[in-house]
Amino acid sequence: MGKLFGTDGVRGVANSELTAELALKIGRAGAYVLGKEKKGRVRILIGMDTRISGQMLEAALVAGVTSMGAEAICIGVAPTPAIAYITRKHGYDAGIVVSASHNSYEFNGIKFFNSKGYKLPDSTEEEIEELVLSPEPKMELPTHGGLGTMRRGEYMLREYVDFAAEIVPVDLTGMKIALDCANGASSSCSPAAFRRLGAEVLVINNDPSGVNINNGCGSTHIEGLQRFVVDNGCDFGFAFDGDADRVLAVDNKGALIDGDVIMAICGVYMKRKGTLRGNTIVATVMSNLGLFLMGEEQDIHIPRTKVGDRYVLEEMLKNDYVLGGEQSGHIIFREYNTTGDGLVSALNFARVVKESGQTVEELRKVINILPQVLENAKVKKSGDTRYADDEVITAEITRLEEKFSGKGRVLIRPSGTEPLVRVMIEGENRDEIAADAKALAALIEERLG
Repeated sequence: MGKLFGTDGVRGVANSELTAELALKIGRAGAYVLGKEKKGRVRILIGMDTRISGQMLEAALVAGVTSMGAEAICIGVAPTPAIAYITRKHGYDAGIVVSASHNSYEFNGIKFFNSKGYKLPDSTEEEIEELVLSPEPKMELPTHGGLGTMRRGEYMLREYVDFAAEIVPVDLTGMKIALDCANGASSSCSPAAFRRLGAEVLVINNDPSGVNINNGCGSTHIEGLQRFVVDNGCDFGFAFDGDADRVLAVDNKGALIDGDVIMAICGVYMKRKGTLRGNTIVATVMSNLGLFLMGEEQDIHIPRTKVGDRYVLEEMLKNDYVLGGEQSGHIIFREYNTTGDGLVSALNFARVVKESGQTVEELRKVINILPQVLENAKVKKSGDTRYADDEVITAEITRLEEKFSGKGRVLIRPSGTEPLVRVMIEGENRDEIAADAKALAALIEERLG
């Protein structure tokens, strides 16, 4: 991982870590790297979520892009998956999203899509980063008539709403659905798509102020939607994150339906319809053990990747799978879009509920989510992997896994940003695994702290 780009682009506190000056350099370097092989003017689509810093960073990116002679098309507030879709549809050379996703409003970020709507490979991000950090980057800046231009393109957001509503052919008439838009980018399109399909839609947290995105709402604070669904007698509800690339759901009784459950319900439906290519759902190592046990019962193959939607997508592309995602609700329906898409995921889930004739509460019985407990062990440095070579620690992990006999597991992950080793244990008895996780974390601290 580079000095600027993390697992999902560049991110930091706006105007402190992620400054306008840095955004200008990123826009300039991105336009150069992504357009250097093209003959003719490079065209780059730029969108953002609702953070107060979005306009500042958009302006800086436009300055960088146009200083390289490229054209910047600014769509304004739009979900991340909308940028991926519109970039691909119109054949733009790249898409840029100004967003910090589920983080609080003081943070912001910059991430790229290539001309096909996919996130950039590590090698391309490294090339951009090298130019940004170089004191004398080797880029020839045009002058005179070679300078680039900017135009507004807010009208194109309607194309994404049309796309989402048309690819999931279902009549939602008679269904009462709640949407929590997290005061973010979903506010601009999700309610419209659900209403177009006939649903009665009740919306909360769709009044962005620039500083209220993800603030006690959306997929990171699901409790608000849980109460709202119950209080208003909704059939179910969806909560998006700030840039609407992920979604979680709740049933009519307010119970959480996370990404693992959404994938299980949709995957079983798709298998029965013959549309689950390879009878496979791609998940990550952090997905609940219950998802993998469901796969065994339903004869669905579920490979595990490293944490991060880019790794899920890599596995899907390599083997031509069509469904994959993360427990957090970042789900990829690859037949429809090239990245996690909260709206597309929500519409597909609603379609399964409608066409099955069952309630969400009934559908979720296909998977038994096991309790998970997370403990942090303090160590000397971030990214510390010494636990894997410590015989005492590895012996204790082996003992625990043998005790679970396939009905539980231990997952150890070093933090990449803090001096912590994260201990996650799943099992059938919450009290028992809580004690096991605490004891294992204490052992790691004793040996490595």
